[in-house]
Amino acid sequence: MQFEFYQLTSIGDRAINEDCMGRIITDDYAFCVVADGLGGHQAGGLASRYFCQSLLSLAPLYSQQIADAPQTAMNAWVNHAIDDMHTLFADPTVAKAAHTTCAILYVDKSRVVTAHCGDSRIYRLNPQKIIWRTNDHSLLQQKLDRGEIKEHQMGQHPDQNKLTRSINVSKMHAVEVHAFQPPTAGETFVLCSDGFWGLLKKHEWQELAQPGCTRDNLVKLARLVVLRAEGQSDNVTLQWLRCL
Repeated sequence: MQFEFYQLTSIGDRAINEDCMGRIITDDYAFCVVADGLGGHQAGGLASRYFCQSLLSLAPLYSQQIADAPQTAMNAWVNHAIDDMHTLFADPTVAKAAHTTCAILYVDKSRVVTAHCGDSRIYRLNPQKIIWRTNDHSLLQQKLDRGEIKEHQMGQHPDQNKLTRSINVSKMHAVEVHAFQPPTAGETFVLCSDGFWGLLKKHEWQELAQPGCTRDNLVKLARLVVLRAEGQSDNVTLQWLRCL
């Protein structure tokens, strides 16, 4: 199976970049992850980096198990990565205080598997529409589900950073895992932190799904969301994957 792939990250207006990303693209599958260390918690940047690093190192083992039991294998993959992430922290006290969100995508010719926790998102797109996006684990998603706010209000709402789940070595919150039908040629997947999706307009998502989209389009939109934040931009991270 063939893929086209681009990624980028920007510090935005923050002092440090606590986002992290990683990917493995082979002839058989694509595996992508975006993680956003929670700035309000100690060592959020380390949490996102260690989690991504651990997931990627375990790919040779768990990518072989996805075909037999996609959701079971993905849950086991994430839990194993959290265990390995724990060992990378030199200080157990720091480890317990460190949190991160995550958006994880596995794609091969027979299936699409997603795992997410917090408000980092995965979008599935075609040139006509947003097919779906992952639902955030946040107070705002709950408000949206109850009809109290609109989708376009989420990115700049005062409660935007109030999450109901996050990745931590204590394993208090599980990732949400789903298996979907295989991709069709031309479909696009975007993984991103809230620094990107929070200020992107609906019609701009369709730019990312058009046949002529390149990394230049990603750079343009990433710069645009930073400008829209008017000096208050979060870290901005995204990965773009197209199935050919």
